[in-house]
Amino acid sequence: MTEVDPQLAHELAPESPAERLREFLSRDTTGGILLVIAAAAALIIANSPIRHLYQQLSDFTIGPSALHLNLTIAQWASDAVLTFFFLSVGLELKHEMTTGSLRNPKQAGVPILAAVGGMAMPALIFALIVAVVGHGYGIGGWAIPTATDIAFALAVLGLFGARMPRGVRTFLLTLAVVDDLLAIIVIAAFYSHHLNWIYLVLSLIVIALAGLYTRTRSPKAWIAFPIGAVAWVLMHMSGVHATIAGVLLGLVVPAKMVHDDLHPRTHHWGTLVSPWSQAIALPVFAFFAAGVDLVDGRGFGEVINQPVVLAIVAALILGKFIGVMGTTLFLTRKVGLDLAPGVKVRDLIPVGFLAGIGFTVALLVAELSYGGAGEMTDGAKVAILTGSVVSAIAGAFAIRASLRRRDKALVASVPVDESELN
Repeated sequence: MTEVDPQLAHELAPESPAERLREFLSRDTTGGILLVIAAAAALIIANSPIRHLYQQLSDFTIGPSALHLNLTIAQWASDAVLTFFFLSVGLELKHEMTTGSLRNPKQAGVPILAAVGGMAMPALIFALIVAVVGHGYGIGGWAIPTATDIAFALAVLGLFGARMPRGVRTFLLTLAVVDDLLAIIVIAAFYSHHLNWIYLVLSLIVIALAGLYTRTRSPKAWIAFPIGAVAWVLMHMSGVHATIAGVLLGLVVPAKMVHDDLHPRTHHWGTLVSPWSQAIALPVFAFFAAGVDLVDGRGFGEVINQPVVLAIVAALILGKFIGVMGTTLFLTRKVGLDLAPGVKVRDLIPVGFLAGIGFTVALLVAELSYGGAGEMTDGAKVAILTGSVVSAIAGAFAIRASLRRRDKALVASVPVDESELN
């Protein structure tokens, strides 16, 4: 009798309820929906009669001060819990750069450069509006509207555009991944303060050790994650934003099969991390980041009168669309680069709108730019929510219009048998 490989037998076995739940929680649509629910709940509670309880919970401090970890719950959400999201981003980046859409830069040239244009144009529009309306007041938040939320954008595309060409999703995924990579560089370069090189080097050493461990024959999660936690603590103590440790930990995981594996290690670890990222990290962060009090204290009028509000909304809705689509048009019409087979420039119009969904990283950069409280911070958060929602709605309508156009073209291309008309 032929002996069956245990790992192969496991792959072929029917999914258990726990595995089905894990798969459901790992979906882009699940993460996007939970993200919206958490943000909406935060806004409602922050403007309800129990808003003082929400604020007390956000400001509650916990953690050892000796390790500089005496953080508020809101800080734990943005600095620690969100690291799981950045870990999943790092794993996806490593996969795409090794075996995926970023493996061949020539083929991925259009979405990669469109991501650059989609970051430069919003930053430019933001800076111009703030300079004119606010006389330079708040210019430090120039990076807020530059990032695209992978989970939210892919969730909208998945909900409304399941029949869109696969190349459109690949384009959006590539753009969003490159966008996140650039956003990570921006955070590390411009929003990390009081750098301690000793802790930074120690953190990088631990991250390298984590990478070596994930290359062993049978790495265990209960060993790997504590190693990652040590790297996170050291990164936090170095002054670099601690979520960067999550990205680097993802990047050191091998993306090719080792030790006779059936799947790359990035796939294995991504399967473990993704449910935590989509179902817990993103909603928890959104719940503590999106709760802007518009009733008590300053009030709605003072919040939305901030120059950064107009700048962020315009940059997300118009800047992202102009940057992405303008760059794409230039590269395909003037430079001669090609899109994926079956994808035309007009098919990417929904992507131009969806790129304006700047939820997770934008909220994080807003807090890093203006601090955890204040009129500009609240104004920036309201603008991010507004611009992201409008971009999502515009993207959904653009997807439906694109699908109707493709359906009409398909019907028109079907030959008619004249004998059936007689």
